[in-house]
Amino acid sequence: METQAQKVTVSTTINAPVSKVWTYFNSPEHVTQWCFASDDWHAPKSENDVRVGGSFTTTMAAKDGSFSFDFGGVYTQVENEKLLDYNMADGRNVKVMFESKGDSTTVTEVFDAESENSVEMQQQGWQAILENFKKHVEAN
Repeated sequence: METQAQKVTVSTTINAPVSKVWTYFNSPEHVTQWCFASDDWHAPKSENDVRVGGSFTTTMAAKDGSFSFDFGGVYTQVENEKLLDYNMADGRNVKVMFESKGDSTTVTEVFDAESENSVEMQQQGWQAILENFKKHVEAN
């Protein structure tokens, strides 16, 4: 019997219009500036082909060189400035929703939890990355 993965939700509201938020979320030159959870990590490389069947990958690495991994997936649904839906290599699904509220945008990510780390740890990590994204968009 197959069990459903637990869904985890993280969200933030960014003081920027959806067009800017969408661009900063998807452009590799911006992704490398925000796609990490803490200041001792960075994202030295990012590639993104935003279309159904397109894929993305971002290298996330400890700045001291002790550890790195590639985070990526293949898009199953893309609605410009509204939705990104993708599956990661391990089969887990992620939905990223962009809700325009005039001069601000709420970004909500719903993802299938993995079984290696606690749900709380995963939620904290994804939320930290999303808050880093918010900080990058609002500062530029």
